Amino acid sequence: MAEVSLSGVTKRFGADVALDNVTMTIPDGSFVVLLGPTGAGKTTTLRMVSGLDVPDAGHIMIDGRDMTGLTPAQRDVAMVFQQYSLYPHMTVRENLEFPLKSPILKTPQDQIRRKVDEIADILQIRHKLDNKATELSGGEMQRVSIGRALVRKPSVYLMDEPLSSLDAKLRADLRVELKSIQADSGATLLYVTHDQIEAMTMATHVGVLDHGRLVQFGSPREIYEDPVSIYAASRLGQPRINVLPADVFAGAPSGAVNIGLRPEQIIQGEGEDSFVQRVEHLGDQTRLHLTFKSHDLITVTDAHTELKNGDIVKIRPSKPFYFGADGARVA
Repeated sequence: MAEVSLSGVTKRFGADVALDNVTMTIPDGSFVVLLGPTGAGKTTTLRMVSGLDVPDAGHIMIDGRDMTGLTPAQRDVAMVFQQYSLYPHMTVRENLEFPLKSPILKTPQDQIRRKVDEIADILQIRHKLDNKATELSGGEMQRVSIGRALVRKPSVYLMDEPLSSLDAKLRADLRVELKSIQADSGATLLYVTHDQIEAMTMATHVGVLDHGRLVQFGSPREIYEDPVSIYAASRLGQPRINVLPADVFAGAPSGAVNIGLRPEQIIQGEGEDSFVQRVEHLGDQTRLHLTFKSHDLITVTDAHTELKNGDIVKIRPSKPFYFGADGARVA
């Protein structure tokens, strides 16, 4: 597979800056997830790497080669779009076979059949191989779209929220399968999502984008445990990080405006009084919705807790994050 390197990549659409001087290295064989809300620049980054859009400034390298002026076909990448990209007049099998029949690949027919059957089993669509694409449900169409990329062995896989249209069970199953396929093949995969669970469970690296700027790049654990800003901290973690005024607890450092507390950074049973507003039993854990000095916060507790609405819980912070007025982390 191949390393992908973006250096100072900028893209404008009129007065709007979609990507702002993005520099990032996607290591060979890594599973990189781009996180951020709509408009953050995630899909634009994929389109830059694929060659579907051209940067206004900066360079993109794949496997040490400058991609300037090269078409998508010349870049040896496979892209899965958020919306289905199938040939409606073809069967599922014919759609999956199509990339392998490219004059560039010249794949023997027996290998085509074997690869298609293997991917159809992984994506749970073997029983649909003889159906026309127009006879499939939305989720089945997206699985075929993913399959069209997986049957190939390009330098880089590019995926734009490929699981968003699937039901919860299949989405969970395919998270495991995609990660397994990527790990077994050593593929380089750049994956766009707004789903932090996908990022936490699949990624070797996460790139957090905000209005076209890359604000943090590292492993999911690094970003979760050492966020550079409130924005980066809020991208990972379920429930979301609690952000309160810094002076709500004693001991805030100079320049701190907010304190950030993840559930495990709230110690229960000691400290100051908070009040239970709601108890959510989730099976393996229980979420407590608390009110502390007129501020709302969420933490987790034992699955079999007997706490109920109106109870008093003493809490204190443990190794919290502090942030300044601009949202950046304060040491």
